[in-house]
Amino acid sequence: MPRITTCLAATAAGLALASPAQAATSHSPDVVRPQAADSGAITLTGPQVKHVQQKSQPKPAWKIALNFAMRKRGIPYVWGGTSDSGYDCSGLTLKAYAHAGIELPRTAAEQYNAFSRKISWNHLKPGDLVFFHGLGHVGMVSRPGYMVNAPHTGDVVKEEPLSDWRREAFVGAVRPDPKGVRLSTKQHNDPPPAMLTATL
Repeated sequence: MPRITTCLAATAAGLALASPAQAATSHSPDVVRPQAADSGAITLTGPQVKHVQQKSQPKPAWKIALNFAMRKRGIPYVWGGTSDSGYDCSGLTLKAYAHAGIELPRTAAEQYNAFSRKISWNHLKPGDLVFFHGLGHVGMVSRPGYMVNAPHTGDVVKEEPLSDWRREAFVGAVRPDPKGVRLSTKQHNDPPPAMLTATL
């Protein structure tokens, strides 16, 4: 308490002799002096700091894959297609997750069987792969109630509702992630990257 009293007394004395602007730049160690405008310092609010931190974090694989698939809307369906010249259903999901660093097998049935964990209709999330018609078709959940997919010959890659008739044909879903792919999906003898190791 004596130190505070002394500081207050000294400050009061200084204010009596100085203008308000001069008092604001007092040399008292207890007074915070503002930095000059040209110091190059940038002040961020709490929400701005949070935004910068979120932008600096890497995107999850599902989001990278989903962004890839959504950018392919309008490209025609081509049976066996895996390029911007045309995609089939599993070719689209294959390339989307490859873009995110996750290797999937080629066909819809193989992609479904590559994962030990299955996702139910009521627990679908964006990025999940959804399978229909006896594993004859696959799409990717884009948002609640919708998927992006390459439907069939004569159509194009597009987003469409997960409708009632889709639910009737629903077989199951999987959630690709770094720990979700079976080692047996590798098509060559190179050791798989650690991110593809599965918990079986």
